Amino acid sequence: MKVHALTLAVLASLASTAVAADTVDPLKKAFIDDSKVKVQFRLRYEDVDVANVDQENQTTLRTRLNYQTGDIYNLFAVAEIDDVRSTDNEPLIADYAYTQINQGFIGYKGPAETLAKFGRQRILLDNQRFVGGVGFRQNEQTYDAFSVKNTAIEGLTAYYAYVATVNRIFPEGSGKEEHENETNLVNINYSGLDFAKITGYGYLIDNQDVAAFSTDTYGVRATGDIKLDALKLSYEAEFAQQSEAGDNPVSYSASYYKLGAGINLDAFGFKAGYEVLGSDDGKAGFITPLATLHAFNGWTDKFLFGGKGNWENGLVDAHVILTAKVAGLKLLAKYHKFDSDFGDIDMGKEWGVAATYPFAKHYSLGVKYASFSGADEGYSFSSDTDKLWLTFQAKY
Repeated sequence: MKVHALTLAVLASLASTAVAADTVDPLKKAFIDDSKVKVQFRLRYEDVDVANVDQENQTTLRTRLNYQTGDIYNLFAVAEIDDVRSTDNEPLIADYAYTQINQGFIGYKGPAETLAKFGRQRILLDNQRFVGGVGFRQNEQTYDAFSVKNTAIEGLTAYYAYVATVNRIFPEGSGKEEHENETNLVNINYSGLDFAKITGYGYLIDNQDVAAFSTDTYGVRATGDIKLDALKLSYEAEFAQQSEAGDNPVSYSASYYKLGAGINLDAFGFKAGYEVLGSDDGKAGFITPLATLHAFNGWTDKFLFGGKGNWENGLVDAHVILTAKVAGLKLLAKYHKFDSDFGDIDMGKEWGVAATYPFAKHYSLGVKYASFSGADEGYSFSSDTDKLWLTFQAKY
């Protein structure tokens, strides 16, 4: 399935409709009166300093134009184009100059609270630990897919997607920008309990281009909170089991689990977590090739492992997070301690701070800094690294 042709057909339909809009009221209503146009600008400065390697900086501007039609016979269309201009393409910074179709799909609002989409689309499941869009990077990860979501039963959301192509964050011509897939994603969550939201999932990834990314993963996740006047307690618990699939050359079985607890009082919050991406005795590790990896295991992205998100020895991440809101300013601080799941390897530590200030409804300013340090002695997993980001964003 090639969505390029679909998107061109959608855009051609829009153009032809504009001609007839004055005489055909249902089309005029869908394509003009009820349509929505959104524009977003994101300007970013990024500085990367890797000890004994290099220091690089880059400024990029992403312009995003999104158009969505109104409904006509329960059908609608979305077209979204991204353009990124860059001062330079730096090998240590994963933002690139490009212009491309970020989304282009036809949607159908069916009976019994059913929504179906066909074409290039976002797929963001749960906290994006296993399937996400890498939204922090200027080039978002999207999917050429057929998806369907049903919410007919109160509190229950059932989601299925068949993915034909993963459009990754890398630029065209790099050889890494697209992965052809025959992947099935199932996610069912229930939020009808007062104390918990329960999710069960099965992600059957069959990557036709990189066989080592092919995996079958089944898991369950629970999150919830308890309110005690001004105090709120929260928790999360998750477990998943993974094995090889498709043409994956390694036969293995590895587990994932995460435990977390938090406390919030007024504008201040504290959270502690313990996450394990397990290892099959050093033969292979539990991987997450469709995840939003930047959101997990530290902002310096030391544990991407070529997009797998883990290595054969596994990864243990013990972390704490502090949050605060002061006069409209959103503050966050994080600390991670990393070790291997197999082999007792000290993989370093990282701390990071971030501040975001939204203002005047359409705008926001952000600054984020992270510093990774390798092991103090003995085995050094990776070089010390510091990263700084300055971001201005406008949405209309």
